[in-house]
Amino acid sequence: MIYVTGERLLPHQVRAATFDTRWRGLDPDQVHAYLNRLADEFDRLHRDLTTANTEAERIRQALRQWQSRHTACRPTVPDQSPNNRWQR
Repeated sequence: MIYVTGERLLPHQVRAATFDTRWRGLDPDQVHAYLNRLADEFDRLHRDLTTANTEAERIRQALRQWQSRHTACRPTVPDQSPNNRWQR
């Protein structure tokens, strides 16, 4: 990731970026159009990341609940399990 001052670059920062003008410089309209496109992509990726993190947390909580409900199902001695195929 690219960090400007140790913090993440956000879409509104890309949209608000300004540049010094130079003689024979870049076309400002093209630069701003590209920055807007880049900011839109940052925005989409940020939303996707937020969605993925939310879903991952939901799955972690569901797994914890499932594990809590099924702790009594675990055999205390592995060799006495009825499903144990490999006897020692």
